[in-house]
Amino acid sequence: MRTVELGRTGLRVSELGLGLASLGGMFAAVPQRQAVATIDRAWELGVRLFDTAPVYGYGLSEQRAGLALRGRPRDEFVLCTKVGRLIEPGGPDVQPIWADPPAGMGPRLDYSYDATIRSFEASLERMGIDRVDVLHIHDPELDFTTASTEAFRALVDLRGRGTIRAISLGVNHADVAARFLRETTGVDVILLAGRYNLLDQSGADELLPLCEQLGVAVLAAGVFHGGVLADTADGAPHGYERVPQDVLRRIDVLREVCHAYDVPLLAAAVQFPLTHPAVPAVLVGARSPREIAEVAAWHEYEVPDAFWTALDTV
Repeated sequence: MRTVELGRTGLRVSELGLGLASLGGMFAAVPQRQAVATIDRAWELGVRLFDTAPVYGYGLSEQRAGLALRGRPRDEFVLCTKVGRLIEPGGPDVQPIWADPPAGMGPRLDYSYDATIRSFEASLERMGIDRVDVLHIHDPELDFTTASTEAFRALVDLRGRGTIRAISLGVNHADVAARFLRETTGVDVILLAGRYNLLDQSGADELLPLCEQLGVAVLAAGVFHGGVLADTADGAPHGYERVPQDVLRRIDVLREVCHAYDVPLLAAAVQFPLTHPAVPAVLVGARSPREIAEVAAWHEYEVPDAFWTALDTV
């Protein structure tokens, strides 16, 4: 699998990365053995970029990342996690999407300097790994003022000590990331979920050109738009009670272009974000070895240049 420079960070990542939310039990429980086997299969396929977070299964995703990655050559993979929520007994900011979280544990939103440092240290302990390469401030819009001052200052200090390599934001809102970049100096990476894919390209309005101008690398997630683009979403919620007709019509148009150029729709979905110069890599979720193998095959599918030209016209 191809590896690329991650912006100005000095890190190299595989073009395809594995997001570990599903392996923390997002929407459906995943047995631990299956979770570890999924990460192992990703490694066999050449994936060297892994992204987790404390809130994913309230520590479960990080624990499983550690189980699968501990003992592997540390300089051969890039590990990302997040800050912004502490996982603690009785944490009140619970989310209903986690199928099998540890009993009695929950997240508590806190972007203060001290909480950010504690969150990072707790992540290292859960994973049993000596360092994190990319540290995201998770959902900074939930307390933008504190996230952009205290949490950001904590990450600047961690990077200055060499404890992390890169400062990042993990966002679903492109305008929030753009505001953060305008109001601070020193962000290296943006993890942008669901705002630069075949169905939603709002990230390209302001954020991606700004990142290209500033030399900030963008990791694109949500390439299947919550499963809407998938032929089958395996019952996973995709954010709609009913998919709007305009979205269905857009998918029909995409399918027609894909058919004309003999390109699988999901191959186009995985590779589309990589056509933007600000996006060196995409992150996908998987809950089984079979799923990550399928996505890796879509990533490697040879898409003709004429397809992308045609896509620009529809």
